[in-house]
Amino acid sequence: MSTSPKPVKKVPIHLQSAQNRIYIKNGEVVNHDKIFKADVYIEDGIIKFVGPAFEITIPGGVRIIDATGRMIIPGGIDPHTHLQCPIGDNVTVDDFYRGTKAAVAGGTTMIIDCVLPKKHESMVEAYDKWRSWADPKVCCDYALHVGITWWSKSVSEEIGILCKELGVNSFKMYMAYKGLYMLSDSELLDIFERIRSLNGVAMVHAENGDIIAKNTKNLLADGICGPEGHELSRQEEVEAEAVHRACILAHQMKTPLYVAGVTSKSSAELVGRARRSGYSVFGETLASSIGRSMSNVSKSDRVYYITSPPIRMSAETPRQLMKSLAYDDLQVTGSDNCTYNKKQKELGLYDFTKIPNGVNGAEDRMSVVWEKGVHQGLLDPCRFVAVTSTNAAKIFNIYPQKGRIAVGSDADIVIWNPQATRTISKETHHHACDINIFEGMTVHGVAEYVIVRGRICAENGSVRVAEGFGRFIPMPLRPPFVYDIIEGKVRSSEEQHEENQNGHLAKKFAELDILIPEEKNISAMLAGNMPFAAGGSPCSTPSVRGRVDGHRDMQESSFSISEELDKSSVRSCIKVKNPPGGKSSGFW
Repeated sequence: MSTSPKPVKKVPIHLQSAQNRIYIKNGEVVNHDKIFKADVYIEDGIIKFVGPAFEITIPGGVRIIDATGRMIIPGGIDPHTHLQCPIGDNVTVDDFYRGTKAAVAGGTTMIIDCVLPKKHESMVEAYDKWRSWADPKVCCDYALHVGITWWSKSVSEEIGILCKELGVNSFKMYMAYKGLYMLSDSELLDIFERIRSLNGVAMVHAENGDIIAKNTKNLLADGICGPEGHELSRQEEVEAEAVHRACILAHQMKTPLYVAGVTSKSSAELVGRARRSGYSVFGETLASSIGRSMSNVSKSDRVYYITSPPIRMSAETPRQLMKSLAYDDLQVTGSDNCTYNKKQKELGLYDFTKIPNGVNGAEDRMSVVWEKGVHQGLLDPCRFVAVTSTNAAKIFNIYPQKGRIAVGSDADIVIWNPQATRTISKETHHHACDINIFEGMTVHGVAEYVIVRGRICAENGSVRVAEGFGRFIPMPLRPPFVYDIIEGKVRSSEEQHEENQNGHLAKKFAELDILIPEEKNISAMLAGNMPFAAGGSPCSTPSVRGRVDGHRDMQESSFSISEELDKSSVRSCIKVKNPPGGKSSGFW
């Protein structure tokens, strides 16, 4: 465990002096859309200047940081955490202090936690409870999603209160956990319709709860009770079916959908397929699923890696998910930080249904994405910023306050050393848990300085956070990034595709060693009768997608579980570098 200094309470503004004024020189600013050399000046928690040194006169009493050879990037936004969360008889061991301290140590400067009301509990009362836990403890800014665990007229009314008065714009539904949180399709349709009427964002945990319940019963009856039973009860197609169903249900209600915690290649492809069909759907994968597979985890240790949906067994899955981030089938990386100690995990050692689900990730998410994405050549730095910060800010409508290095934005900034390495360990992490699923992994990409709203909170491995320094950030309704798709205010896929065909990106695509997946019959894919496409696609370019000719009506989408691709409609193909097997692949 880390031996960082003890927490300090809020520092009065008038005593912060140089802490309140910071000048970063000689660095390279990386936003989601461009990289450029610039100096950055911060005052009173806000970015006041971004540009060349000759355009600014530095005032006195300023802390100067030389960022030569470093990148100046927006602080990470982790849109998926469960801090201090009571689930059944257990409570996650990272509270809002330890969890946000760990996040800051790794370069994340804002989290979005999830309020999880018990069935029949008031959502507003649950929200108030989460606020009372978080406000005195958070070391960085935070916002809240709210889970919908049951449905009634009062729940519908409380959704309106949360949206209009309490700064919540996103609500999470569970398609799994039968008898606890699981909602029926009919309830999902009603909830999606209500969220759409308020210009909010619907979120889902996508797994088929009925199948899981049936499989679990059969596995236990057959004597398969250990941790291996967990993934056997909820295999890849169980996730994929629910992802597909959620996309259809949300689209029928014209509701934007955020699919949380995608852990399988097939589910990522379904999200991408829906997006190419004009759906307002966004996909999030997790640090745990792109950083690990279960293939090299010993049977005796598997209990410590249990999550839902599961970390998959295939050693190829992490790379496949990273490729999905690269070609924009997925848009966001979260941590799903939901930590337990070994003793808590071992409660289910001989009955997998009793294993508390969840792992760490808030501290290591940024470095794991850099290592598995940028360092391995699948993402460029701009796309890294997009999937770790900017896209989450846009989806949940806090951009450009968050997620960008620009004048007027909050001074949530990381000075990132792309060449430095560190080895992840439970002995040095800042979490409260005594397990780290990335134990022993050496990663490139280190947050040398982490600046939270203008205050240096981490510096060269020393983390000095202020308990309660973070603020609650309201998330306004109707995110343009989300609703412009539904309302037809974005350029068509054809126009974006043509631009990328003819622009400077075409050369870049041709140099990528990533196979681009062909569109195939999804019914057969789900049934396991044909392999999923083994590919990826151009990195860092959200608009580069396959397309079918002709205007697409939002209510007559070609996205179908039995869809066949009309290859004759394909106009063009971007060639990519030949794979090791020698066969070339094109982008349809």
